[in-house]
Amino acid sequence: MAEAKGLKKPVKLQSELAAFLGAKELPRTEITQKLWAYIKDNKLQTKTANGKPENAGKFIVADAKLLPIFKKTKSTSKSGKLTDLTKMKEGQTIDMMQMAAVVGANIE
Repeated sequence: MAEAKGLKKPVKLQSELAAFLGAKELPRTEITQKLWAYIKDNKLQTKTANGKPENAGKFIVADAKLLPIFKKTKSTSKSGKLTDLTKMKEGQTIDMMQMAAVVGANIE
């Protein structure tokens, strides 16, 4: 069987994400799927920045379980945009487009 490559190759998870997902290694695709399943199951989406959860929209509300994962995120994209969630508080939101930065900040 061929070795998994790219997004399907298992990566090592940092402690907060590993505890949240219940695994030490997962492919990026599976990490993202599990995070989105949690977000949808717990109705943690909103249509406005820092709005109340309403189970729809492009913003993700940080609850007590997601907050430690989000707070590890501080990265600069290739276009130079800084994503710094280190001072985030429970109830605040991130744009769904920041999920790649969140995943990247929580793997080794």
